Amino acid sequence: MTTRHSQGLAVFTGLFYLYLYLPILVLVAFSFNTQRLNLTWEGFTLHWYDVLLADAKVGAATRNTLAVALTSTITATAIGTLAALALQRYEFGLRRFSETSLYIPIVIPEIVMGIGLLSLYATLKISLGLTTITLSHIAFSIPFVALVVRARLHGFDRSLEEAAMDLGANEVITFVRVTLPLILPGVLAGAMLAFTLSLDDFIITFFTNGPGATTLPIYVYGLLRRIITPEVNALSTVWILTVLVAVFFSQRLESRET
Repeated sequence: MTTRHSQGLAVFTGLFYLYLYLPILVLVAFSFNTQRLNLTWEGFTLHWYDVLLADAKVGAATRNTLAVALTSTITATAIGTLAALALQRYEFGLRRFSETSLYIPIVIPEIVMGIGLLSLYATLKISLGLTTITLSHIAFSIPFVALVVRARLHGFDRSLEEAAMDLGANEVITFVRVTLPLILPGVLAGAMLAFTLSLDDFIITFFTNGPGATTLPIYVYGLLRRIITPEVNALSTVWILTVLVAVFFSQRLESRET
């Protein structure tokens, strides 16, 4: 590759990342803006972070969001991992149908799934709240986890499991000590994907939430309907930092396991 091509590629890459991250940088910068209307920059302040910390509704929404995300991630990761193992290793009557059905929650519009889940809960007379949100997040997270873990299982050397069993290990011990450590990077990747999807989900949560079950995306939407203040930017900045820290530690853990 010539020097001119290398420079052109570097410029294109820089513009691409600028296009992706400039809106986020502007959002973070305006979280320190002194102007309440947040239209133009006036000066630097930490006032909006003090307002954010003193807002009890933000604290409640954060707790709800984290509770739903952690519960749905753990459950979806366990079910999705087992589903991936079953689809990869066993032949059964509905195997082809099961493989195809995994893609349905991924490809259909979220609003369709949200309306469908709402209709289901109404038919079963289930009161809307954190439970229905959590069940909904588990439902749309399982396919993502299963597909990521299954990709990790491609090329998996099953002779390692057979060797462990030949040495006296049963199926449970073999899974815990041999299989799981080898596929753990895929499991962690699927779990992180499920976690971030749950944190950011708005549409399905909007249809399945109830009184006292407001999550952060729903709360931010309510703020934006009234007036956009730097408090929204401050909340978004804290949330972005939280996700980045989670992704960083996840990658560090994956690098240790591989």
